Amino acid sequence: MAVTILVAFATAVLGLCYGLLLGGISRKVMARIHGRIGPPVTQNFSDLVKLFFKRTAIEHGGMFWLAPMFRLTGGLGVLFLVPIVVGRFSVVNISFAGDLLLVVYFMFFGCLGMALGAGDSGHPHAVMAVSRGLAQMSTYELSFSMVVLVLAVGLRTLNIGDIVAAQSGGIGQWNLVRYPFATAAAMIAFLPMQMAYPFSIVLAPQEIPIGPPTEYGSRFLSLMLAGRSIFGVAKLVLFMNLFFGGASNIADLVMKTLLLYLYPVFVSAVFPRFRLEQSVRFLLVVPTVLALVELIRVIT
Repeated sequence: MAVTILVAFATAVLGLCYGLLLGGISRKVMARIHGRIGPPVTQNFSDLVKLFFKRTAIEHGGMFWLAPMFRLTGGLGVLFLVPIVVGRFSVVNISFAGDLLLVVYFMFFGCLGMALGAGDSGHPHAVMAVSRGLAQMSTYELSFSMVVLVLAVGLRTLNIGDIVAAQSGGIGQWNLVRYPFATAAAMIAFLPMQMAYPFSIVLAPQEIPIGPPTEYGSRFLSLMLAGRSIFGVAKLVLFMNLFFGGASNIADLVMKTLLLYLYPVFVSAVFPRFRLEQSVRFLLVVPTVLALVELIRVIT
């Protein structure tokens, strides 16, 4: 039991450090695309430590304080439920039949916690941001759920470990090749999951300031940063396992997750942001139709 707890703690710390590093890399890459020098890649580590030792006198409702824990719990739940490196027991992997459904729940859990926290912040624009975020989330969750259904029907399993094992024959066996339309739908849904442009509807920094990023401070903002970093890594590992064959070693893990992480970074750099109605309409039609086409193809 002590070894399991130690391994879980090490997995969480490594996931946090990797997420903070990826966030620093994305800021540097975006700055270079814009012709700026940008902050150092270690800036997120400095921000995390600085914020953790600050104090705040702001008081809001209880849900406002619990929201960062919801985000952190959702990220850790996804991270512990997905295979990080296949065949390695040095990282936590709580695997069981149907664990993919629980992962989808944990992803929703973290986002819903932040929505509840924003609604309890007292910020005048928080309700607007929550309604926009939940409207968009319902659209990409629909298409992603259909993709999960495609994998369940096609591979006859909802266990992430079994899905990874089914792709062990090389690139030709990856779900990217087996189910190209479902993969395309999932990769479109991945953009709003990462709050990347053109689907950065919730943050919308040029339009509305929302509750959590505006009013959180001190160690609560530090927990938000930690939760977002871990959540980001967990989603990268999940998509790698579902569509790109998983990882057989650390180098494979880093290469695939880094490429996946840079995908929304480059998309954000070249696409302007949608309006809410444009985002909802696009996510309801394009990825949903792609997933539906793949589902029909798998069933027939």
